[in-house]
Amino acid sequence: MQTFQELFTLYSWQEIKEKIYNTTVEDVRRSLRKEKRNLTDFLTFLSPAAITEIEEMAQLTQQITQRRFGKTIQLYAPLYLSNECQNICTYCGFSMDNKIKRKTLSNTELLLEAMALKSMGISHVLLVSGEANKTVEINYFKNAIALLKPHFAQISIEVQPLLLEEYRILQEEGVNTVLVYQETYHQEVYKTYHPKGKKSNFEYRLNTPDRIGQAGIHKIGLGVLLGLEDWRVDSFFNALHIDYLEKHYWRTKYSVSFPRLRPAEGVSTPNFIMEDRDLLQLICAYRLWNENLEISISTREREKFRDHIIPIGVTTMSAASKTNPGGYVVDPQSLEQFEISDERSMETIQGIIRKAGYDPIMKDWDISYSGRQ
Repeated sequence: MQTFQELFTLYSWQEIKEKIYNTTVEDVRRSLRKEKRNLTDFLTFLSPAAITEIEEMAQLTQQITQRRFGKTIQLYAPLYLSNECQNICTYCGFSMDNKIKRKTLSNTELLLEAMALKSMGISHVLLVSGEANKTVEINYFKNAIALLKPHFAQISIEVQPLLLEEYRILQEEGVNTVLVYQETYHQEVYKTYHPKGKKSNFEYRLNTPDRIGQAGIHKIGLGVLLGLEDWRVDSFFNALHIDYLEKHYWRTKYSVSFPRLRPAEGVSTPNFIMEDRDLLQLICAYRLWNENLEISISTREREKFRDHIIPIGVTTMSAASKTNPGGYVVDPQSLEQFEISDERSMETIQGIIRKAGYDPIMKDWDISYSGRQ
């Protein structure tokens, strides 16, 4: 079986970039007229030429999303377990070279944070940590999941890349979704953003979704950190990765997230600026290409943008987020991984979703419909 790494080597960053920037308006219109679209069409929707057709793209995106997912938005909140990290990443507040107070939640602290989320009505929790392989590792995750499973309908996880055997353990423990971001698919500059630590191994990270798929995890979430490199080219490679995974692990569901580089302690500024209009175009490109893909927007984004994107293509949103360990009740002053832009309460976000004519869903609809708990 061909691995994604083998497929990846067949593509050139520069050649893909040239194809994107050489796309014409007529190419975009031709792709819009199709009923079934492929990666070549996705590439045309990423192009600067596509912005002239953004209104039609947005209308089609809304129609496709409502037909596939109905008028619903699934809500979740992150629960940060630890800011300990053994990597140096030039864009992250948790980077090992940042002189910050490190904290890992104890069992008692973990349950206190969980109860704070439960009091907001949260049923879907995303466990997040820095990449500290010796302290916050598979046994810590197993323990955390065992403590939290009685309190939440769905547990997702976003931690360091793990071994296949460890992902199988997570699957057996009841983890629903694993999120892992390549950050950038530009292999030549990847090392400059990750100069030290296990994360500096580009190929190991690139092969991580294969291990997640082999472990039978229900859903895999991918994305790139928008702002490191050209978002158009990076997004093509991210879609290429999703396309490969869907063909090889067809029982698994997939989601995509759009983290834009945000201010944080000791981090570099974005090399590439992505405007709101660009992010709208990217969301439309993904939906026009793949009607089954779940699309998630986090509290990194500004209130106005999040409100306006609800009826277009998004299926999942975080709300009332804290991006520091203990941020809800235990240690609100601990360092955040990045600054959030939308600080409104869960109740407020639910009201905005309803006002837009949509239903806020507090747990994964697939689990609800299948009867699995």
